[in-house]
Amino acid sequence: MTNRREVPGIREYDDPAGGWGALKATSQAIRLQMETIKAPLTLLRTNQPDGFDCPGCAWPDKEHKSTFQFCENGAKAVTWEATTKRVRPEFFASNTVSSLLERSDFELEDMGRLTHPLVYDRATDTFRAVEWEAAFGRIGEILRGLSPDQVEFYTSGRASNEAAYLYQLFAREYGTNNFPDCSNMCHEPTSVGLPQSIGIGKGTVSLDDFEKTDLIISIGHNPGTNHPRMMGTLWEASRRGVPIIVFNPLRERALERFQDPQSMLQMATFGSTRIASTYHQVKAGGDAAALKGVIKALLALDAERGDVLDREFIATYTEGIDALVADIEATSWQDIEAESGLTRDELANVADAYAKAKSTIITYGMGVTQHNKGTANVRLICDLLLMRGNMGREGGGICPLRGHSNVQGNRTVGITEKPSAAFLAKIEEVLGFKPPAEHGHDAVAAMQAMIAGKSKALLCLGGNFAVALPDSDQCFPAMKALDLSVHLGTKLNRSHLLVAKETYILPVIGRTELDMQNGMGQSITVEDSMSMVHASAGKLTPASEFLRSEPAIVAGIAAATLPDSKVNWMELVADYDKIRDLIEETIPGFERYNARIRVPGGFRMPLPPTGRVFPTPTGKAMFSVYHGVKEDADVDGDDVLRLVTLRSHDQYNTTIYALDDRYRGVFGRRDVLFMNEADLAACGLEHGDLVDIETAVPGRQLRLEKITAIAYDIAPGSVGAYYPEANVLVPLDYIDKESGTPSYKSTPVRVVRSAVV
Repeated sequence: MTNRREVPGIREYDDPAGGWGALKATSQAIRLQMETIKAPLTLLRTNQPDGFDCPGCAWPDKEHKSTFQFCENGAKAVTWEATTKRVRPEFFASNTVSSLLERSDFELEDMGRLTHPLVYDRATDTFRAVEWEAAFGRIGEILRGLSPDQVEFYTSGRASNEAAYLYQLFAREYGTNNFPDCSNMCHEPTSVGLPQSIGIGKGTVSLDDFEKTDLIISIGHNPGTNHPRMMGTLWEASRRGVPIIVFNPLRERALERFQDPQSMLQMATFGSTRIASTYHQVKAGGDAAALKGVIKALLALDAERGDVLDREFIATYTEGIDALVADIEATSWQDIEAESGLTRDELANVADAYAKAKSTIITYGMGVTQHNKGTANVRLICDLLLMRGNMGREGGGICPLRGHSNVQGNRTVGITEKPSAAFLAKIEEVLGFKPPAEHGHDAVAAMQAMIAGKSKALLCLGGNFAVALPDSDQCFPAMKALDLSVHLGTKLNRSHLLVAKETYILPVIGRTELDMQNGMGQSITVEDSMSMVHASAGKLTPASEFLRSEPAIVAGIAAATLPDSKVNWMELVADYDKIRDLIEETIPGFERYNARIRVPGGFRMPLPPTGRVFPTPTGKAMFSVYHGVKEDADVDGDDVLRLVTLRSHDQYNTTIYALDDRYRGVFGRRDVLFMNEADLAACGLEHGDLVDIETAVPGRQLRLEKITAIAYDIAPGSVGAYYPEANVLVPLDYIDKESGTPSYKSTPVRVVRSAVV
C-alpha cells in the first residue's frame, strides 16, 4: 500500500492468524468485560465435560486432548455474555427508545446484561420493569385473541435442545408451524439440498475423518473468524502434508497462514504454518461454474485413464449420473472460465489433485449457501464427492460449517416450518393433541407476512430478527406495525427497540451461568456440526436474581396462553431430564438420552450415509443437474459487480464485539467497501474514495451511501461490505427459491462516486 493515499483506520496487518495477536485480543476482551480473577477459570470450563458449551460456533470438541478448548472469538463470546456490565430499569427510565435507536449496534450490546423483565411504555417511550407473571399473562391474553397463523415463532441457533423442543411444542399446540429461524438465513440450502442428494440434512464427517483424509477442499468460508477452533484441525492437517485447496473470493489471512496458540514452539519462534496449498479466488456467484469446471476436468481425466470415477460405488449406491455427465459435456469451458473467474488449467489442477486423493473432505460455508442457487450449489458439491465414492468412506465426506452453537440441534428437535408427518404423528401419540400439518413460514415468508399485515405477533427465542434479515427499509417498519413482539435475550439489540403496540423483553440465564430449577442445578444439551450431542452446565452466578432460563420462560408463556394444555409445562421445567424424556419418546436417535449425555463427550446422532445408507425416496444417493453456470441470468451489465456481505473478525453474526477487523487491516471502523484494484480503476475510483452502492436488481432502488472504497485482494467483479450494515442492499425477495435463503453473498450492485456535499 506504499503508493496509495493513507486512509484513516486502514493499514496492513502482516501477522499470521491466531498466535500472539489472538492472545492479545483475548486479554483485551477479558479486561473490558470481566473480572480478571474469575475470567481464567470461566474460560477453562469452556467446552469441557464438566463445563459449558461455547456460546459461539458449532465446531466440535476435540475429545479434550488439549489444555484449553476455546479460541479467540470463543473467548469474546464468553466474556461478552459473562460481562460485569449491567443494564438496569433505572437506565431505561432515563433513556427513551427513540434515543437508543440512534446508538450503534455495538453500543447497544456493549451496555451489558439485562437484569429485569421489561415492557414498553408507549406514553413515555421507555421500557419499564414488569413482573414475570404479569408479562406471561398479558402475552397469553394477546395470543389467545389472535389466529395461530397470525403469529411467528422465531428461533436463534443458541437456544438449547430443551428450550427449542418446548418452543416447538408450545407453537404446535397453539396451532401453527410458523417457525422462522436463523438457519433460514444461512444453511437452509444445506437442510434442503443434502436430503435431496444423500437423504439427510447434515454433514457426514467427524474429527477422526480429518485425521485420515488425503485432501481437503475448502469452499466459501473464513474459519479464522467464523469457526476458529477449526483452525487447529486445519493446522494439524497441513503439517501432516495434506493438501488444502481453497476457493474464496477474498484472501483471508487464516486460510493463508496460522500460528497455533497451543504450540509453544511456534509461539516462541514467531513461526506459522501455511494452510492453503492452493488458493483460488473464485468470483462471487461463480462457485457453481468452478465446481462444474472441476467435474468437467475430472470426466476428461477419467476418459483418458479410465480409473478416476468410482464406478462400483456409482453403480451400487447412486442414481442420475448420466444426466449430470450430459449437462457437463454441454457446458463450455468458455462459460465456466468467464463465470468462475478461474482458468481451465487451474480447475484441471484441482481435478488432478482430487483424482489422486484416496479420501477427500469438502468443507463449505455461507459463501456457498447464501446465493440465488444455494441449494443447487450444495448439491454440486455432493455430485463431486459421489463421483469418487467419498461418502461413507473413512477420511471422506461433506462438512457444512454451521454457525451458531446449536442451530443444527434446533432443527433436530423440531424447529422447522415443514415438519414430517411421522414427527407430527408422534407428537399426537405422546402428547395427546393434534398438531397442525400445514407448512408454516420461514424467515423471509414471516417478514413478508408482517409487511403485508397478515402476521400480527412475533415471539423471538433469542436473536436479532429484523437486523439479521435483508432489506431493512421494509423490515424495520413492519416490526413496528405488529400488535405484539416478545424477545428472549441476554442483551439489548436493535430488534428489541423496533417496538410494536406492545413489546416485552424477557432476560434469560446465559450459557455460562448456573441454571437452578426446583433446587437442582440443570444442564442443557446442544448438537455440534458433526452431530455430536453433549451436555452443557454453566457455573457462574446469574447476572441478576430476576433472570429465568429459556425453558422456564417458554413454559411460562405456554401455560399462560393455553389454560387447557395437554402439557404439564411446570413439571417439565422443574427437571430438564423430563424434557429429554419427551424428546426421546418423539424423535428417533435420542434413545437413552439422559444416560448418554452423562458420559463425557455425549453421543452421535444417526448418520446413515456414513454407512452408505441413503434415506432418499429411491434409497440411493442422487446426482443432480445445475443448468448453465450463471446464478442469475436476468442481472447483467459491464458495470455490475457482485456484493459479498462479510463478518468482521470482531463480530459473530449480528453481535459486534468491537470495531476492528485486524486480519483485513481495518481498525476502528466498519464503513468500508473492499474492491479489487482493477474494479476501482474501471469505476474511475481510487483507494479511499467515498462511494455510493446501488442494488442492480431490476425493480429495486436500494442504496448505501458514503462508504469508503478500499483496495483489497478480492476477486475481480466482486466487492465486500460488512453485514448487517450492507443488508440494506439485499432485496428481501432476492432469494434461493428452493430454500428461501437470501442472496447475501452475491447481490448485484453498481458502485458510483458519492456526490460532493
